[in-house]
Amino acid sequence: MASFLPAARRTTANARLLRTLRCYSTEPTKPSVKLIAELRKLTEVSLTKAREALVATNNDLDKALDWLHKELAVSGAKKAAKVAGRNAGQGLVSVSVLGRGTGSGNGGLRAAMVELNCETDFVARNQLFGALAADIAHTAAFITEPTSSNTLLTPCSLEALTHAPLISAANIGTTAHSTVASAIQETIAKVGEKVSLRRAVTVVRDPFPSSQSELGLRVASYLHGSLNNTSQGRVGALALIGLKSNRLSELLSGDAFRGDLEKMERAIARQIVGFETQSITASGTEADADETALYEQPFMMLGGDADGDIVRNVLQSWARQRGMNGGANRHGGVEVLEFAKWTVGEPTPEA
Repeated sequence: MASFLPAARRTTANARLLRTLRCYSTEPTKPSVKLIAELRKLTEVSLTKAREALVATNNDLDKALDWLHKELAVSGAKKAAKVAGRNAGQGLVSVSVLGRGTGSGNGGLRAAMVELNCETDFVARNQLFGALAADIAHTAAFITEPTSSNTLLTPCSLEALTHAPLISAANIGTTAHSTVASAIQETIAKVGEKVSLRRAVTVVRDPFPSSQSELGLRVASYLHGSLNNTSQGRVGALALIGLKSNRLSELLSGDAFRGDLEKMERAIARQIVGFETQSITASGTEADADETALYEQPFMMLGGDADGDIVRNVLQSWARQRGMNGGANRHGGVEVLEFAKWTVGEPTPEA
């Protein structure tokens, strides 16, 4: 018997017995640091939660992801209920442009702008929150179908959007693991604040048929208050710009014209954001003095000889100088058709 063995031999025998018992133990293998880091990179959960998920799934990464999604869904729902009454006046306006319009891609328009709210500026600056806002904007632009609406910019149903699978803006082609609603709840569980999708607007239009090759539509955007992502900020604008010229196809085939057009589009969107812009054209007896109307504002964002002259005159001059409305085509040119301008937390007509 082991008890009659000398002390040294008894110690060796006990160690051998312990090793044998470990071989038959059901205790899961301790997750490696590398595996924990990989899971955290995919989910951005805490170190403790990543280790817990891997232990619970015997270090199976895919099963650990599913375990975390279920866990975060439960904790997110509980946390969302607790913070539902809080004020979420901070956040981001996020824009996704998948189709810029005539002269790019297939010539179709496909874009979206969303406002995602949280409670503090600290969370609004969080990379996790920014990625969620970008994914929701991308999802809205992706899932929206063309409509026969009289307006180009149309509100996106929040109910339909929140029930849609969340499509990643950063990892195109990856399988959606959650809906927009569940992704918001997971974010609530991670950041500990109320997170809510306040509004969304989209523009989706098929390209003009070849019989209308003299017409074009473009979408421009600008975000103010961006940090690491120029498609997000505290103030954002989407603008729809119409082009008309019997030389449009020819002009768009030139690099110089396309470069000038993109510069002008961005300048228009910056102008809308930078001024107290409420409409495109003014009305009333003092229309010329109404600088809340885009066309009556001094065009301060294009630079060069445009500085100081009003937007209406600059657009006419810009089109004339590039031959858009010359010769028999006196009605050609550039026109701002619609725009949406949002500021995080601002009152809305529906409120």
